[in-house]
Amino acid sequence: MDEVRRKFFGTLYNTCSFFCRYANVDGFDYSVAEIPVEKRPEIDRWIMSVLNSLVNGVTAEMDGYDPTRAGRLIESFVCDDLSNWYVRLNRKRFWGKDMSEDKLSAYQTLYTCLETVAKLLAPFAPFYADQLFCDLNCVTRREDVESVHLARIPNADDSLIDAELEMRMGMAQKITSMVHALRKKVNIAVRQPLQAIMIPATGETQRDRIESVKDLILGEVNVKELSFMEGAGVLVKKVKCNFRTMGKKYGKLMKAVAAAVAALDQTQIQQLEDCGHIALDADGQTVTVEAADVEIISEDIPGWLVSNEGNLTVALEVELTEALLDEGMARELVSRVQNMRKDNGLEITDRIVLTVSPKDKIVRAVKGFADYIKSQVLATDIIVADNDGADIEFDGFKAHIYIEKVSK
Repeated sequence: MDEVRRKFFGTLYNTCSFFCRYANVDGFDYSVAEIPVEKRPEIDRWIMSVLNSLVNGVTAEMDGYDPTRAGRLIESFVCDDLSNWYVRLNRKRFWGKDMSEDKLSAYQTLYTCLETVAKLLAPFAPFYADQLFCDLNCVTRREDVESVHLARIPNADDSLIDAELEMRMGMAQKITSMVHALRKKVNIAVRQPLQAIMIPATGETQRDRIESVKDLILGEVNVKELSFMEGAGVLVKKVKCNFRTMGKKYGKLMKAVAAAVAALDQTQIQQLEDCGHIALDADGQTVTVEAADVEIISEDIPGWLVSNEGNLTVALEVELTEALLDEGMARELVSRVQNMRKDNGLEITDRIVLTVSPKDKIVRAVKGFADYIKSQVLATDIIVADNDGADIEFDGFKAHIYIEKVSK
């Protein structure tokens, strides 16, 4: 129960709090004419498509008397799609001063998602859903009812469902998750830039989908390049037999078949992937091994980590050059200074003079990325010198940082 409270209800609360914080500042009340969904940015069209697919899914599960599956669909949408993807990718759209069409689209889209979730959630969490619905509706008065339990259950608008768009964005989410897992495996924080991702091309459709969300993936995982490999490439692959299915098919020959499969070289494995089958010699008999009966996985190679999920393989280059380390240090410095600005009560528009200790790593970071650091922390100047500022800990060393507000 505590896990559900924290992961689901806490996530939904934080998402709604984020929306309300900025909506109250901007006076958003849904009084401006609604922007047609087809004219909204792709990320808005995607979440609206997923939202309507959710309505269909929850309706089908409830009609089939399976509330557990219905509840899990709502949970997955809120945690994975709405909070961890849509809101996280679109935070900056809510920060602008003017109510542009893009910003209005973001507000209308997020409001619709929260309102719909409140209605779908009502049978599962009646009090929570009612509070969420009333907090929204008391401002917009979009529904002439006093409670979510007097509102109608949503009906999906199938015209807003774009299966191909959902597949593309789903591919971006999957690759992002795989890369984050690889980073975690070697304890490399997302703030540290990496050079490259390689993905073996398994078909034009998959390649086109990944290509369409390439920039989104690179931004999310903080990697500079994404390339596709044709053929075996530099990945080292191996094949594992599914003994449960192949044992029935080959019987006494299974041991010899397994040995022949284990002996496949990289060219033969690529042939198996491309053709879907390969002929092998097992104790003097020719047998045909189907790709569906085996698992083809890629192993880590020097300087790279590899992850496999189904027919998707992602290789991440984890070697850190001095340039990458300097950029990572610049990002770490920005993070520390931003926290200091917040702790010192500075306004988001206040400009500062930044003074940092002459530590080697910081000196190189400032030398290579001074303009980036200044733009991120609103510094008019960066001084590298001993100072009596705050003692800030970095990975493996400490440095003094002093910030001084610039008088207007």
